[in-house]
Amino acid sequence: MVEPWWKRSVVYQVYPRSFMDASGDGIGDLQGIISKLDYIERLGVDVIWLSPIYDSPNDDNGYDIRNYRAIMKEFGTMEDFEQLIDEAKQRGIRIVMDLVVNHTSDEHTWFVESQSSKDSTYRDYYIWREGKEENPPNNWSSIFSGSAWEKDNTTNSYYLHLFSKKQPDLNWEHEPLRNEIFDTMKFWLDKGIGGFRMDVINFISKDAQLPDGMIHPEQLYGDGSPFFINGPKIHTYLREMNEKVLSKYDVITVGEMPGASTEDAQIYTDPINNEVNMIFTFEHMNLDSGPYEKWDVQPLNLVALKLNLEKWQHALHKVGWNSLYWNNHDQPRIVSRFGDDDKYRDVSAKMLAICLHMLQGTPYIYQGEELGMTNVKFDSIDDYRDIETLNMYKEKRQKGIANEVIMASIYAKGRDNARTPMQWSSDGGFTTGTPWIQMNPNMSNINAEQALADHSSIFYTYQKLIHLRKEYDILTNGSFQLLIPDHPHLFVYKRQTEEEEWIIVTNFSAHTEQLECELCGVQNNNGKIIIANYETPTINGNIIEVRPYEAFVLAFERGK
Repeated sequence: MVEPWWKRSVVYQVYPRSFMDASGDGIGDLQGIISKLDYIERLGVDVIWLSPIYDSPNDDNGYDIRNYRAIMKEFGTMEDFEQLIDEAKQRGIRIVMDLVVNHTSDEHTWFVESQSSKDSTYRDYYIWREGKEENPPNNWSSIFSGSAWEKDNTTNSYYLHLFSKKQPDLNWEHEPLRNEIFDTMKFWLDKGIGGFRMDVINFISKDAQLPDGMIHPEQLYGDGSPFFINGPKIHTYLREMNEKVLSKYDVITVGEMPGASTEDAQIYTDPINNEVNMIFTFEHMNLDSGPYEKWDVQPLNLVALKLNLEKWQHALHKVGWNSLYWNNHDQPRIVSRFGDDDKYRDVSAKMLAICLHMLQGTPYIYQGEELGMTNVKFDSIDDYRDIETLNMYKEKRQKGIANEVIMASIYAKGRDNARTPMQWSSDGGFTTGTPWIQMNPNMSNINAEQALADHSSIFYTYQKLIHLRKEYDILTNGSFQLLIPDHPHLFVYKRQTEEEEWIIVTNFSAHTEQLECELCGVQNNNGKIIIANYETPTINGNIIEVRPYEAFVLAFERGK
């Protein structure tokens, strides 16, 4: 069987609004992306995943789509997009689009028609219910705070919105709606795109009874997630999508699936089931959050992180496929989160890259990650743009929580940490105008211009990691074994094939840690250094001195 091309690929995520502005209006655009294709090619990736570029009123930065077959005017034209596909293809790079089909904008023609009358042809494109006396149909909370139901006075009915009230959920039970979505997918695939990242795709099937959810401590509304995550018909819908659309194209598909377990992932990604190639799991990204919300920031427990990644590596080995990521447009910057963005920014960013990219799966790099871009601390809530952050701030202030307490959680977990503009040069380089959101002030010493000029920079560590994935079969097909699982600061694991084994050693602390060679399978000093973030590992007899945030990979031939 021929190995799928995406198993040796690396994906680079572009958040268009914040990547590069060619027009000078302060908003990134398609021509801006085209102008930086040589930079992306130099990094070495095979795929660019674009966050949504469709026509949108931008209530949720493009994840509220008004027209699935039109380009947002701020980003450019359809001709610009076709040029991007063509110029990327010339560089051996595929373009992957975001598929946002759990919901639309309330300004989409379907919804405008749906809310006009209970007898509308489009009524069943969305989830409408009558209220319970003066209350919504159930107690579900929106993911963006508040009730998940909005009353529409035109028909005196409620519609479901798991996200913003301007993002009504689509009704996948309705076959004409599904066929409209499948036709839209074909529209873009026929233009030559390389696949889809599917936004919260495991939310599309809801329990038809829409029962009330449990109200957790300190929460105002019920948790409806057991009734819409991995719902009763999710596999039916995905297999229908594959049969009618995806099976006809050689593309990559990754499903964003909050709340999916390893058992769920085995079904979703097993090629026999014809659903998706891989999924985004959130378990490892939720380990520094409290039990009920992400804003309850907790210190990282490295042992828990190791055991979680081990679980996913074992569960999908020779069954399905993993996606590998630390960052995306919804996540804070990893060097600020699990590393040290001050004294050890350079080495900790490289360590985190090596730790992730040596795992089995398809790695995803988020714009600026390869530069070691950090979280930002704006002085005022007025400087933030993300609807999730703004809604949360308002709700917590109404509860009487102090401004500084809320801002501390935003500094740690706010989505705008990932959305500050790409830092191209010491003066920003993103736009000649006023950026839509402020740039991180540290752009003067963290930027692409400096990184490209310094061959020891974080950028070149990522470049080497990408090349290693193409060169060595062990990264694609080797087994995974976690070593010293209980160590609180060292993450050490082994990748292995019949011919060779690699030992990956990483230190998640700012202290030198001692590692006994026997504990990690290093019996002598004949290992070949594949990659490291210090000049050479320090091995004194039977002890490896693992320096602050150090990472290295040693390769051994089996039996030698």
